[in-house]
Amino acid sequence: MAFWTTFAHARDYPFDARRTAAQWAQLHAGDQEPLPQDERLLAAWALYHSGAFQEAAEAGLAIGPAGLAVANKATCIYANYLESKERTRLSLFLTVAERAAAQAAVLPDDASAQYWQAYALGRYSQGISVAKALAQGVGERVKLALEQAIRLRPLHAEAHICLGAFHAEVIDKVGPLIGNMTYGARKDVSLALFQRSLSLTPQSAIAQMEYANALVMLEGDDGMAQATQLYEQAANSQARDAMEHLDRELAQTMLGN
Repeated sequence: MAFWTTFAHARDYPFDARRTAAQWAQLHAGDQEPLPQDERLLAAWALYHSGAFQEAAEAGLAIGPAGLAVANKATCIYANYLESKERTRLSLFLTVAERAAAQAAVLPDDASAQYWQAYALGRYSQGISVAKALAQGVGERVKLALEQAIRLRPLHAEAHICLGAFHAEVIDKVGPLIGNMTYGARKDVSLALFQRSLSLTPQSAIAQMEYANALVMLEGDDGMAQATQLYEQAANSQARDAMEHLDRELAQTMLGN
């Protein structure tokens, strides 16, 4: 594994296994991961929440199947926010997508495997262009995996966010008629998914930002005022761990702060 860029604010989030366990419900409100009973797995999650993404990924992979959720999440969050080389970013997303798809094939009731293959494929699609990815049949895989993740874990707010973004991006790229007929993408479903995600995690900066992005895509100028308000809420959010710090930084960047 090549050397990953270091998260610059790791000292602000000094998680260990004990602190991670104590704050687990708040830290994992978005993905509903169960609290690990394995001390090695809890230690890997502590590395992740501190922003030691490479170490967390390596520790998760060393554990085996039980560690794939933390390995996949650490890899995706790193690739999304900290990796500067586009080719490397796309390679990391593909690695996670393939790893999670293989896991889902063996364990179809593993919500994390379904979610991370969809998330990674979605980010990969954005990198190569959503239109191109749709033409390659990626869209159906993303949609089916996210719907399965939500069936398996109904309170998975992050899966609601990703599925809402899928509907919005498809409509943005191919229009509402073709989007609905070909991919089952609908504006009302997208907005409802974001509203559900925010009802589950009201303070989530990523939910606020992705909802704002969807409003701009789906409603144009009519959605700009609400979108700006959501960006501002995300930019002023309180970060509990490294990922939330990166979410907040992105919102501030989008507002030009």
